[in-house]
Amino acid sequence: MLKKFSLRLMFFSIALLFSFGLSAKTFQNAYISFEILESWECNIEQSEWICRSKDANESKEAVIILTAKEKGPTDTFPLYQSHMDNPIQSSTSSGGSLSSRVVYKSAQVKYNNLLWLDGLHQDSEVRGFFTRYLATVKDQIAILVTFSAHKNFYAKHSKHFNDTIKSIRVIATSDLFKNKDIGVNNPTESFGNNNAANNNALLEMESGTNSAGKKSIFDNELFLGLGLLGLAAVLYFIFKVMKNRG
Repeated sequence: MLKKFSLRLMFFSIALLFSFGLSAKTFQNAYISFEILESWECNIEQSEWICRSKDANESKEAVIILTAKEKGPTDTFPLYQSHMDNPIQSSTSSGGSLSSRVVYKSAQVKYNNLLWLDGLHQDSEVRGFFTRYLATVKDQIAILVTFSAHKNFYAKHSKHFNDTIKSIRVIATSDLFKNKDIGVNNPTESFGNNNAANNNALLEMESGTNSAGKKSIFDNELFLGLGLLGLAAVLYFIFKVMKNRG
């Protein structure tokens, strides 16, 4: 009886462990869709879609920002690549200047049969943040998606970012530009880090990452996951010992 109980508890613990991080939902607007964590939400702010956690503390750690525009003369892969492969200059909240560090230069990668440029910078948008850039052009639409996280939390959010990127699809149709309330910019505008909504979202995070309260150990998915893994290992050991004695 004890053997059966231990075995069931072990399998339950393992199943519970692997359920962490699997709860996702599909976000979709007029031009793009992807999988995002159930605990996150996306809202349109000015001409940007801002996606972040609904948890007050975690929302200061990471953010996904979507920008789209009608294809213009500056929307080409060579120009995007030139921008991504060099330090990006920006301004700090205090009025100073900031020059990013290129963590890795852009690479052309296919996600769901569409070619994207994928590159990573540090300090390109806000000091202390890593930002992964994904840019593409399809038909008459140009799309930029940025995945930003504070350097202390980038490892925590990188799997979520990777899963979102692998699921990303451009679903824009030919009548997309008839609707002016979907967050699509004009073809004469350029992608960059000077957009007000983009800046506001990141500056909120910059001021919040140092002041955000700490979660309890039971609110921290990493600690809880490790605890369950340890529990599963202990139960498996007990099961093996009892089996050998039997």
